[in-house]
Amino acid sequence: MGLILNPPSPAFGVLLVNLGTPDEPTPKAVRRFLKQFLSDPRVVDLSPWLWQPLLNGVILNTRPAKVAKLYQSIWTDEGSPLMVISVRQAQKLAVDLSATFNQTIPVELGMSYGNPSIEAGFERLKAQGAERIVVLPLYPQYSCSTVASVFDAVASYVKTVRDIPQLRFNKQYFDHEAYIAALAHSVKRHWKTYGQADKLLLSFHGIPLRYVNEGDPYRDQCLTTAKLLAQKLELNESQWQVCFQSRFGREEWLTPYADELLTKLPSQGVKSVDVICPAFATDCLETLEEISIGGKETFLHAGGESYRFIPCLNDDELHIELLRLLVQEQVQSWD
Repeated sequence: MGLILNPPSPAFGVLLVNLGTPDEPTPKAVRRFLKQFLSDPRVVDLSPWLWQPLLNGVILNTRPAKVAKLYQSIWTDEGSPLMVISVRQAQKLAVDLSATFNQTIPVELGMSYGNPSIEAGFERLKAQGAERIVVLPLYPQYSCSTVASVFDAVASYVKTVRDIPQLRFNKQYFDHEAYIAALAHSVKRHWKTYGQADKLLLSFHGIPLRYVNEGDPYRDQCLTTAKLLAQKLELNESQWQVCFQSRFGREEWLTPYADELLTKLPSQGVKSVDVICPAFATDCLETLEEISIGGKETFLHAGGESYRFIPCLNDDELHIELLRLLVQEQVQSWD
């Protein structure tokens, strides 16, 4: 009887991180998700003495039922679109990396909020023998409200273990050549099928203007992404425009606001628009419901004639290639 050898440890593992999603499209599950999300001081940095009573006394008693209905409108038989697509992204990236490095490279998911958690992702990689880990937040543009929150979670995990892994952390990729190429390919493919609209809207997730004034580079990175994409598509200034979506609360956020812009454009002679959301690596509630459904209703009600949503990069081949390149750039200094 021969010896049973332990399989060799992988050269490294990858933790793909996204925002997260409720486990179910129910008020109870949404409430649990929103409580964790809106309790993160990176997301809402108000004094907890002011914010927590408002959050627990008002918001979490009124919003979950409304938000649950929105999730129900996009939920699939397989589950939450963000989770379903994220799983496919991880699976395809693992195949691509394993072929590139000629050995099995484990890729796991970790969500900033909800399941699976970032801690659980680390533990699964550890169980597979990964002692070196690349953390890849799926946020092209850096913001303290997204990428920094991931870093906080990574730091919290590291505090709990005796033997910490070697880490590489990808902060941003807003101007990466492969990212811009993947976006451009997505737009051109859309135009080939449906034709080109009067204007291409690039709708980025908003953040409070105060964050930018205090040093967050997010707005500048969004504008850089937009300009590089417009150049790649050879668009003139009248053919594209940036806007920001998903504002929350009464504080001023980045402008122009997507919903207000969609209301104004028809009166300015823009009767058809294509809308892409470059800040999102994966289609989710904010793209599938807020932009694809809600944005269309707003634009057509204001007198627009044609509104088309361009899906996120999701598990597109060029997107997976971009993620592989980002990982390769992070591990190139490792033996």
